[in-house]
Amino acid sequence: MIDLQNVSVTFVDDQKREINAVRNVSLEVERGDVYGIVGYSGAGKSTLVRTINLLQRPTDGKVFVNDKEITALNKEQLREARKKIGMIFQHFNLMGSRTIFDNVAFPLKRSDLTKQEIADKVTGLLELVGLADKASAYPSQLSGGQKQRVAIARALANDPEILLCDEATSALDPKTTSSILELLKKLNKELNLTIVIITHEMQVVKEICNKVAVMEDGNVIERGSLLDIFTKPHNQLTKDFINTATHVDQGIETVLLHPTLLNLEEDDVLVKLSFVGGSTGEPLISKLSNDYQVAGNILFGNVEILQETPVGTLLLVLSGAPHNIAEAVRFLQDSGVAVEIIDAEEVEARRTLEGEEQ
Repeated sequence: MIDLQNVSVTFVDDQKREINAVRNVSLEVERGDVYGIVGYSGAGKSTLVRTINLLQRPTDGKVFVNDKEITALNKEQLREARKKIGMIFQHFNLMGSRTIFDNVAFPLKRSDLTKQEIADKVTGLLELVGLADKASAYPSQLSGGQKQRVAIARALANDPEILLCDEATSALDPKTTSSILELLKKLNKELNLTIVIITHEMQVVKEICNKVAVMEDGNVIERGSLLDIFTKPHNQLTKDFINTATHVDQGIETVLLHPTLLNLEEDDVLVKLSFVGGSTGEPLISKLSNDYQVAGNILFGNVEILQETPVGTLLLVLSGAPHNIAEAVRFLQDSGVAVEIIDAEEVEARRTLEGEEQ
């Protein structure tokens, strides 16, 4: 559907310095994907997404959409190709002097549709985004979420196959963000709309995307399915982003550093268990006790659903004979559970250090 091949974008600033905003990025987005590109400000993600419709022409590399190299199209051909690529922005970009109806109808001005056909289409789009009763209103009379819904309706006017969302929820509160993401999910399913979302919020990615790319300093440093990225991240920046959306590491850290929660006996073992899929619902902790004579004291637990797959984390203190604990750990690993043994002495040293600093 979208194929970026070795795309680079270089700018020259006012002081004649060369700035490499995007560095040799190759990326594939398949039809029907909701693809999230995440990174902090300045990572190059917005510049990258604008190469898809050539709002930003690459300095090097090629861009293919529907097997057409749009970097090779002339102006007229590019204008036609862009009709199938809608785009929404952080600040909506609505025309304040025009009604909501006229804002949505604006992209159809040069179409072959009759006046009645345009009216019917705009009415249908406003119904689709839940704003049928706002056709005569003006942007100043709408909330931020309603303005973004108008922007989405306008972006759909030419029946695009792709919707690019450049920080489209960054100006919205959490409740409104959730409603906009639900609308985008609906459009993805009902219209088979391929969506590319640029964001610095991993929570947005977690709620809607099926694939993710993480950018830093113009490079894609990690990519994969949502499930793989969240359960097997390799890069520290990716792990940091994931923690902003799950708060699992933060929760575990709070437990580990609390003076009354971590009281280990000599042979106790502190472990972090990570579950994916079916093993999340298995009664593994009771099996440790029944089959291996190992008690599992739960200090922290979390379960989330990612792409309809349960993903869980447990922080446990395992108590029992050392050889029984070793067998229990092997059982957990054989059951598809990732087991990380945490150095209790290191935790105690950190806790002591933090107490001294306070």
